[in-house]
Amino acid sequence: MRSLDDVKIAIIGLGYVGLPLAVEFGKKRSVIGFDINESRIFALKSGHDSTLEVSDQELAEAKHLQFSSGVNSLADCNVYIVTVPTPIDEHRQPDLTPLIKASETIGKVLSKGDIVIYESTVYPGATEEDCVPVLEKYSGLKFNVDFYAGYSPERINPGDKEHRVTTIKKVTSGSTPEIAVLVDSLYREIITAGTHMASSIKVAEAAKVIENTQRDLNIALINELAIIFNKMGIDTEAVLSAAGTKWNFLPFRPGLVGGHCIGVDPYYLTHKAQSIGYNPEIILAGRRLNDGMGAYVVSQLVKAMIKRRVHVDGARVLVMGLAFKENCPDLRNTKVVDIVKELVDYNVQVDIFDPWVSVEEAQHEYSVTPITEPERGAYDAVIIAVAHAEFIKLGAEKIRAYGKPDHVIYDLKYILSAEDSDLRL
Repeated sequence: MRSLDDVKIAIIGLGYVGLPLAVEFGKKRSVIGFDINESRIFALKSGHDSTLEVSDQELAEAKHLQFSSGVNSLADCNVYIVTVPTPIDEHRQPDLTPLIKASETIGKVLSKGDIVIYESTVYPGATEEDCVPVLEKYSGLKFNVDFYAGYSPERINPGDKEHRVTTIKKVTSGSTPEIAVLVDSLYREIITAGTHMASSIKVAEAAKVIENTQRDLNIALINELAIIFNKMGIDTEAVLSAAGTKWNFLPFRPGLVGGHCIGVDPYYLTHKAQSIGYNPEIILAGRRLNDGMGAYVVSQLVKAMIKRRVHVDGARVLVMGLAFKENCPDLRNTKVVDIVKELVDYNVQVDIFDPWVSVEEAQHEYSVTPITEPERGAYDAVIIAVAHAEFIKLGAEKIRAYGKPDHVIYDLKYILSAEDSDLRL
């Protein structure tokens, strides 16, 4: 490949990251959008994105984008962009299985001169140490002689219609100086916010993994402050509002830390740190605190119910929201499930209400079945777990109407005033 004119792109993985990228490139040049999920491919071919990251109109505008689940469709491509998930396993260790499988697939069709660009979040070194050997094995080609690699970390914010793939500055990198320039030039075709060409693939990998680690630690600090202030009988939101009058106070709020990024990425960095003999105490402390917030929320609710002489055993609790964040259907690593599990341990009957999420996906991923509409006057407690616009629109009076005459409202997201809620983080 000698110039951008020769580039034929394949996007491997069409989730929250891959599809918006495929659509933007597909407006300008020939793109194959590849995913092993045949039902996903069928839906996209019919013109609809179930994640709601891309509208039907935007899909239609990507005139040069084709969708496929067949490996043979990739053979004519020469730039492969990998956007598959990089989750953690039950032991909170990185699970590179999707990344390795994607690399195997690409390796089978890789040709001389091709470039493989990874966007999936990994620890520093994963691209060249874990993925490239797989590409070499399955292709029979030699890295940086016959084929090349790049890394350009995704910066997708699910549900955010203001910060889109094109309007967020993109970090790029390549395995040689020449490839780095080519990769950067390719992304600059669609990224209106501009690009930042990192000095190496490892630098780009490290930059990505610390973005969400920093957010995780900041939220952990605020969560710990909320626990302290609750013990002191001080309203945390009032404290944060007062402190926020200083120009350099960061506007973080307490809450559940879920999703595919903030609650996952730090474990990739800590895994790598431990593998080289360093125990990252601060990062892991923040993770422990944030992972324990579901249990803390339920303990506070149970105490409040007992004080009101509400019988906990057999009580009915409405949990409003299941998605990991507001106004999107994304259920990946949602920590609302931690609240549900804790309540079930108290023999509480839990109804989950979330108009955004897929009932089938909730059943498949977490073995829970959200209800279509809460019952009026039926609940001993209501937990507002996600700040969906629909919940904000309801207001305190209509949310209170879901409760029995004596009930507890626990507002985790500050959508109600202090006076209208019984508990807040």
